[in-house]
Amino acid sequence: MFRWFEERLNPFPAEEPEEPPRTFIAFCMHFTKGAWPFIAMSAILIAIIAIAELWLFSFLGNIVDWLAEQDRETFLANEWPKLLGMALVVGIVLPGAVILQGLVTHQVLMGNYPMRIRWQVHRYLLKQSMSFYQEEFAGRIATKLMQTALAVRECVIKLIDVMNYVAVYFLGMIVLAASADWRLAAPLVLWLIGYILLMRYFIPRLGQVAEEQADARSLMTGRVVDAYTNIQTVKLFSHAKREASFAREGMNGFLQTVYRQFRFVTGLYGALYTLNAACLLSVGALSITLWIKGAVSVGAVAVVLGLVLRLWNMSQWIMWELTALFENIGTVQDGIGSISLPRVVDDAPDATELEVPEGAISFENIRFHYGKTGGVIEDLTLNIRPGEKVGIVGRSGAGKSTLVNLLLRFYDLEGGRLLIDGTDISAVKQDSLRAKIGMVTQDTSLLHRSVRDNIRYGRPDATDEQVLEAARRAEALDFIRGLSDIKGRKGLDAHVGERGVKLSGGQRQRIAIARVILKDAPILLLDEATSALDSEAEAAIQENLYRLMEGKTVIAIAHRLSTIAAMDRLVVMDKGRIVEEGSHDELIDKGGIYASLWQRQSGGFIDMEKAEAAE
Repeated sequence: MFRWFEERLNPFPAEEPEEPPRTFIAFCMHFTKGAWPFIAMSAILIAIIAIAELWLFSFLGNIVDWLAEQDRETFLANEWPKLLGMALVVGIVLPGAVILQGLVTHQVLMGNYPMRIRWQVHRYLLKQSMSFYQEEFAGRIATKLMQTALAVRECVIKLIDVMNYVAVYFLGMIVLAASADWRLAAPLVLWLIGYILLMRYFIPRLGQVAEEQADARSLMTGRVVDAYTNIQTVKLFSHAKREASFAREGMNGFLQTVYRQFRFVTGLYGALYTLNAACLLSVGALSITLWIKGAVSVGAVAVVLGLVLRLWNMSQWIMWELTALFENIGTVQDGIGSISLPRVVDDAPDATELEVPEGAISFENIRFHYGKTGGVIEDLTLNIRPGEKVGIVGRSGAGKSTLVNLLLRFYDLEGGRLLIDGTDISAVKQDSLRAKIGMVTQDTSLLHRSVRDNIRYGRPDATDEQVLEAARRAEALDFIRGLSDIKGRKGLDAHVGERGVKLSGGQRQRIAIARVILKDAPILLLDEATSALDSEAEAAIQENLYRLMEGKTVIAIAHRLSTIAAMDRLVVMDKGRIVEEGSHDELIDKGGIYASLWQRQSGGFIDMEKAEAAE
């Protein structure tokens, strides 16, 4: 039975996620698609339960009057149909409605509903631009994803619960009291007005604090996660105290919002308790007075006092529900600021799959500034023939890595066109573009998974034999066989830690190279691909890299000029422009920037300080 209800709402809908709305109600409605039938069913059942409970209060008054007025010997004979009806409601209808409402709420909604939100938001954020992730802590984004999903669920479900109880219970109580004597309803109406005024004053203020608290919480978490993610740097510079102080600032900022929140909570709780006490006293005194005058029966007094006591407890429950509701509204509004952002780089509606039969690359008068006024790349044109191996040379900031990032479409051009085999890359799907490009970077980051999973990332359907062959070609097989982790997993099954922290820089680089070897894409990008390797490992891998380059179009960036000197063509960049082109020998003969850099090398590296000082 539980499994049947748990399978009614799909937690992982297949529809491609769209940009979420930026207003609160529209945002919640957007992520509640598909769940509405079950939310409506839960609301109807809650209303039925509330009506049945109110009816029981009314029936209780009738029983008191019957017991006071009727003969014991004829009581059951006269009233048994009504008593049987009440027994059926209490013994069958109410438990059945409560159980069904629990199944719909707990089995269908509580788990699946927020998971649908997480699933859709995560897929949407995975396709956000690189600039999005450069502006935020990774931990902060993850925290907002988790918090917002739960907060949307709580907002929608709690709002419907509260509206149900307010509509059914509060109005029903007033009607029941007025049916005995209209004067008994007067204190309840005054109480309701006072309750609404209290909520109107306190709840929005609690909601504002909650929004600030959600932001402070995600900032606090982001600071803590940032320290853990970069723990090696923290230890290397002996900055544990500094990071603790940095985190403490975030924790203190969060704590201040907690203090403000509970000041309001204490004020609200005290005011509500006083209001409830005044209601009980006034209703009690009025009902006894009316009974003395013969205006109401004993049953009516019992019903009204019972309703007030029920109201006392329910008003506190609704207060906490409303408080939680506005806290969650604050959390959702904070999450909207990070989640409901347009994708700066997105596929065109009619984007097609990229086909790369040859591998020609053309940069046509491209311009890109990272949104700044100053130029990073200005009016650059570069044509790379199919299968040509091109080395990109230049000092830091010349625009080399930017050129590669634009080819990968991590950013969109501000001018010009970028073509692969005559197809504008802005007109194709990003996934298909990057599937045709293999890249090894200087700063290699591995996933916190097994070595096998990291290498197989290049080709998810690869066999273990293909994974081992790629590792062998990357000169990684020997050290992989010796790996083990804290859970006793060995070799390809050993986990490498967050960002590959358990491995040395050279080991991470070799796994990254194995990953690209396995991918075997027609276009190969090398950004300081062997910079983390020692000379012996580099010499061994360089041979395999040359074999990997066969039949591919290659763009290689390196400060160690000896690693790219044998390329078909070298392109020298300076301040976002191409200033020299040619083979190694041709550029040496020109006596320009490349020749100057080559002469100033020490052990094959560009002496950056001397080169810049000479300018």
